[in-house]
Amino acid sequence: MPKQVVFHETGDADVLKIEDQPDRQPGAGEVRIKVAAIGLNRAEVMFRRGQYLEQPTFPSRLGYEASGVVDALGSGVEDLSVGDRVSTIPAFSMVQYGVYGESAIVPAQAVAPYPENLSPAEGTSIWMQYMTAYGALVYYGKLKQGDVVLIPAASSSVGLAAIQIVKAAKATAIATTRGAGKKQTLLDAGADHVIVTDEENLAERVMEITAGNGANLVFDPVAGPMLTALAQATARGGTIFVYGALAPAPTPYPLMEALGKGLSIQGYTLFEITGDPERMGWAKQFVYDGLAAGNFKPIVARTFALDEIVEAHRYMESNQQIGKIVVLT
Repeated sequence: MPKQVVFHETGDADVLKIEDQPDRQPGAGEVRIKVAAIGLNRAEVMFRRGQYLEQPTFPSRLGYEASGVVDALGSGVEDLSVGDRVSTIPAFSMVQYGVYGESAIVPAQAVAPYPENLSPAEGTSIWMQYMTAYGALVYYGKLKQGDVVLIPAASSSVGLAAIQIVKAAKATAIATTRGAGKKQTLLDAGADHVIVTDEENLAERVMEITAGNGANLVFDPVAGPMLTALAQATARGGTIFVYGALAPAPTPYPLMEALGKGLSIQGYTLFEITGDPERMGWAKQFVYDGLAAGNFKPIVARTFALDEIVEAHRYMESNQQIGKIVVLT
């Protein structure tokens, strides 16, 4: 029987358990994947804690991203075949599906082949990060050459993807990180400037870098009190995309900055893209094109074994990683 990661209550990482579960057959419109690698995301930490957009029902599985080989097809699936090398796109609810384990059943619409030159660890590291950044920066933000993009928490997989997308557009990427330890790595990853927020004034540095103009686009997964500083760093008429809530403190609305500059502060999730077939098709092609051109290269921070899933979640919560945390089955 394949091993699966489940949890029976919300809480810290140690609520995650590995259990043998009977092999299941995919239903109509579903496929089953023999999993080779699993990509970890902050959303799964929040789901495990009971702090996500939806609440788990127990016993609960979790996980959005996996790569592997299709080994069974449900009825009505026509575009995939047994033996296809694929990875999953976050286009489903974790209340219904989860990919942490040796086998995963997911909707066929949430599965796509990944390029042959990528390893399974890299193949499970493309859709969430590049599609999330695409939706905010390209689809909504209309990123163009010459724009200045401010990227808080830039050492995450999505942050690094954003840097690569900004550079491919010939725009300027300003990355932020709390401590100086990640600064050089972010510069090496393509950031034009890195602001260490524990040591520097965020808004002042952005204004120095931009000759007083500010950032046209801000791509923020943190929210919390720092939103005010981000608003101060944003250009007149600029847009702040808030796509996460990593800050434990409440998020005050920066009213005076928003009024004074005519700012747009827009909540955003990836499901605005993956929940719409046409938008998801555009996003998939954008990712394929970027990978083929060599502009996008997924960065794997560290790999763990499946029986180290608790340690992998703790590592994610430690904020040490630069790039994607991957679990190999």
